Amino acid sequence: MNNAIAIAGMGWLGQAFAQHLIVLGYRVKGSVTTAEKAAEMKSRGFDVYPVVVTESGVQGEVQVLLQECKVLFIMIPPGLRRNTGADHVLKMRHFLKEVERSEVEKVVLVSSTSVYDDSQGTVTEKDLPRPTTDSGRQLFQVEQLFFNAPFLSTSIVRFGGLLGGSRQPVRYLSGRTDLNDGAAPVNLIHREDCIGILSEIIKQEAYGHVFNAVAPQHPAKKDYYIQKAKELQLEPPHFSEEETQEIFKQVDSVNVPHRLRYTFKHSI
Repeated sequence: MNNAIAIAGMGWLGQAFAQHLIVLGYRVKGSVTTAEKAAEMKSRGFDVYPVVVTESGVQGEVQVLLQECKVLFIMIPPGLRRNTGADHVLKMRHFLKEVERSEVEKVVLVSSTSVYDDSQGTVTEKDLPRPTTDSGRQLFQVEQLFFNAPFLSTSIVRFGGLLGGSRQPVRYLSGRTDLNDGAAPVNLIHREDCIGILSEIIKQEAYGHVFNAVAPQHPAKKDYYIQKAKELQLEPPHFSEEETQEIFKQVDSVNVPHRLRYTFKHSI
């Protein structure tokens, strides 16, 4: 049995996921963006290769990464938050061509709940995303590229905001004042649940689906971040008291609890 799995993008989530898969007995191959990082990670026992996806093509040892792997997890950061004008869709078209040249048959593409627009209110996987931001539109286009690729069976996993370990979003908000949208629900997920959901997709051969991977609890931002600041002994953020009839996005899942039968380990 071929139990080799490739992870394109061994970052904060990818490394932890790789460690989990190795414990389960899988052979894991991963990619990072520099030879220096690859050497450092190899010294820690990871089988990694330098691969850089650019608008002009894919550089590095991409076919070595994908060799002998039937399953590929794509966790490549889109780099769209900094408004650099990056063409993430073009980059991923190049990467898809490399995937189609390889032995890969099944793909899990890590995406984001930002494909849904705030104006859509409460959404599940049954709702078609209607993004209005450039980043949301690009992410949705990349989802469609891989989901509709004729020789691949692809699942899309739309993660909410990531937390776990030392990563707690309130650290970036501590002490800030006059923050907006305090009544908006949070859409977050703990790293352990990310790993749990991704693992169940492999275990259950759950390819060809869309999963909204967000914890089922959605407290208001104001309540959540003030409480977390107190727990971490940080200065709480201050939210404006403006009254608004604005519609806020709440991302729920049908497929995680029913298709995967997954129970979240961490409550928000």
